Amino acid sequence: MNTTNTGPSDTILESNSDNLDQHEEKTVSLFSISIHNFLSNRLAVVASLIVIFAIIVSIFSPFFAMHDPNKTDLFIRLQPPAWMEGGEWSHPLGADHLGRDILSRIIFGTRVSISVGFSVIFIATGIGIFTGLLAGYLRGKFDLVISTVVDILLGFPYLIFAIALMAAMGPGFMNIILALVYKEWVIPCRVVRGETLVVKEIEYVEAAQAIGASKFHIMLKEILPNILSPVIVVATTRMATVIILESSLSFLGLGIQPPTASWGNMVADGREFMLEAWWVSTFSGIAILILVLSMNLASLGLRDAFDPRFSEA
Repeated sequence: MNTTNTGPSDTILESNSDNLDQHEEKTVSLFSISIHNFLSNRLAVVASLIVIFAIIVSIFSPFFAMHDPNKTDLFIRLQPPAWMEGGEWSHPLGADHLGRDILSRIIFGTRVSISVGFSVIFIATGIGIFTGLLAGYLRGKFDLVISTVVDILLGFPYLIFAIALMAAMGPGFMNIILALVYKEWVIPCRVVRGETLVVKEIEYVEAAQAIGASKFHIMLKEILPNILSPVIVVATTRMATVIILESSLSFLGLGIQPPTASWGNMVADGREFMLEAWWVSTFSGIAILILVLSMNLASLGLRDAFDPRFSEA
């Protein structure tokens, strides 16, 4: 008669496997609840729709724009918006000092702002997640080196740091992305490190260690999925900051260079005409305000929905 003996090690492995399965089910359930909570926040949903619309406009700019954004026509120089005397509906928001259609330039400027924002946040968040996981999970020399670099970079004011880098590298689309990434990665790095220090002590991580999972597996499969919520919230918030920084650098002449349409250099173009042609600067400034405010409201909605600490507050 054959009998099957179950040893203590087998019992532990089965228990750890059950814990991992229960954790995965709980994670899916919490994600569904978070999505429902976010959709219940009407202000955040509206803000998210505005951001999504801006992304669509940036992708299909040539289809939305009524005119070539760089085409000049001195006969309509400083033409007012359509609802003012002297305005025409062929140029709804008027024309700038070179006779370029303002609405078309704002539409193409959306592409610049969204492209810079997404590029910087995507690269910086990737670097921040990688370095934050190493510092938080491995500790030791990794943590010391990474934390020291982060503290040094945080000691410099962001805009001044970016201005210095742009002055050294020169203006341009790629240079402005590099200049902002050089410091932007420290924000997600600190967030990921802090969350990793907490999550690594939770039972399901210890269970994965007990069944012999590698450090690489634990960091990517057990820790990372459970710290993405605050990372997404931070990334959304920081994108608004990056757009403001790009506009500031372009306004100072260190970012996107004319004739490429950028909201920052459009505001700069209208400085000399504020009294006689306020629309040259104003509408691009309003575009910055709407997009940045929408991103901030959407990020607040994400924070409240996905971070239980704020939901309970």
